[in-house]
Amino acid sequence: MTKPGDDGNIFLDAQDDDWAWRRRLRANPVTRHAYRVAVAVVGLAIVVLGLVLVPAPGPGWLIVFAGIAVWATEFEWAQNLLRFARRTLHRWTEWMKAQPVWVRVLVGLATLLAVLAVFWLLFKLAGVPGFFPDGVEGWLKDSAGLG
Repeated sequence: MTKPGDDGNIFLDAQDDDWAWRRRLRANPVTRHAYRVAVAVVGLAIVVLGLVLVPAPGPGWLIVFAGIAVWATEFEWAQNLLRFARRTLHRWTEWMKAQPVWVRVLVGLATLLAVLAVFWLLFKLAGVPGFFPDGVEGWLKDSAGLG
């Protein structure tokens, strides 16, 4: 609901109410510090999980950026880092769009080779996982030198 003197934008009023709990936490020095510590710990856990998942196919970097976004809700350095990452990703995307198809294909192949190299190294160090079908496991051990 709008209050007298409001501009009538109910969405902004609801948004203000959504963050009222955070303003209350920040008003008390003890809860403000505890909240910042909690945000730091949660953000760190998300970033570490993302970094562990980076070599695997999937959303490793996306999870890292989600952790940085959690930090950015409380820390200015994380806001700056997130802005830098967004600008860099945007520039990379625009650069890739402007390249001929053969360059994009080469970048895709280089990315695929990097992922395959990470998996080869992982399987060389830790062994081929047993959840692969026997034929695939045998082929990896024989043909890829992972035996």
